[in-house]
Amino acid sequence: MKVSAPFFDTSEVGGGPAAFLYREASMFVFDHVGITTTEQQPQEDWVEQSKIWVTNPRNHPEHIEFLRYHEDSAVPAIIRDNPHIAYRVDEIEPLLASVDEILIPSFIVGDFLEVVFVLKHGTVFEYMRYLKEGWFEN
Repeated sequence: MKVSAPFFDTSEVGGGPAAFLYREASMFVFDHVGITTTEQQPQEDWVEQSKIWVTNPRNHPEHIEFLRYHEDSAVPAIIRDNPHIAYRVDEIEPLLASVDEILIPSFIVGDFLEVVFVLKHGTVFEYMRYLKEGWFEN
C-alpha cells in the first residue's frame, strides 16, 4: 500500500494498513498525562525546584501523574491550569526548535530525570530524558 501523505512512512514495516509509522514516532514515547489536583494523593513525592507534590504515573492504571502545587509555587498558570502530555525522549535540545514556547526551561528532577515544559499545538507538553531508571527514592 502506498500512502501519499508526507508524514507517514511504511518502508520499514511492509506497508499494511495498521503499519503506518510517523517518522518522528521513535523520538517520542508516551509516558503520562499530568493533571492538577488540590487533594493530597497517596505516595506523593516533593519536587523542590517547582514546589509541587507529584505522584508516580507508573503506579496509576491510566498513567496519570497528579500534581499538587504549594501556595508559593512559581509554576506558570498555563501549566497549573491545564493537563500536560509527557513523552520520554532521548534528547531534549533538538526538540526545542519546533515548539511555540518554552514554559519551564530544562531542569533536573531528583537525580534521575531532566525535564522541560513546552507549549506546542496549543497544548502543554513535558519532554522527559531519563538519566537513570527509577522514581525519586524508589
